[in-house]
Amino acid sequence: MMLTRSALALITATLVGVAVPGSSFASTTLRWVERATNEHEVDIAPAGDSFGDLLVFANPMFDAANAKQVGESNGSCVRTDPGKSWHCAWTMTLAKGQLEISGVYPDKGDMELAIIGGSGEYAGARGTLKVHARDASLTSYDFTATLL
Repeated sequence: MMLTRSALALITATLVGVAVPGSSFASTTLRWVERATNEHEVDIAPAGDSFGDLLVFANPMFDAANAKQVGESNGSCVRTDPGKSWHCAWTMTLAKGQLEISGVYPDKGDMELAIIGGSGEYAGARGTLKVHARDASLTSYDFTATLL
């Protein structure tokens, strides 16, 4: 198949536009605390920790001082490696818009997940969300978002 110059130029322009997504954010760091107060595990057969179990949540988010509620974290996780990790996707709803989060959430230790989009003032957001448990009982977490 032979392409004309204009068709080749159109294909090249389209690929360049797709391959180099832009972001309007200068590197920005945002911090919050999530309180894990509204979570529910759904045990899918077989009983106990197994592939496909679900974790669903709608947790309040607070400012970095853990004093004033500033939003909510809503989402779900699917057990992908029993005893080790989940795959999670959730939306953080804040006064200025929403951030979309996705990634592997290990049972132990800190984690870094992807910020894959947003809305409002966060439209086009990309970056990382670092999550650190504030206590051994896993009742609250420090969230540090770096928008690129």
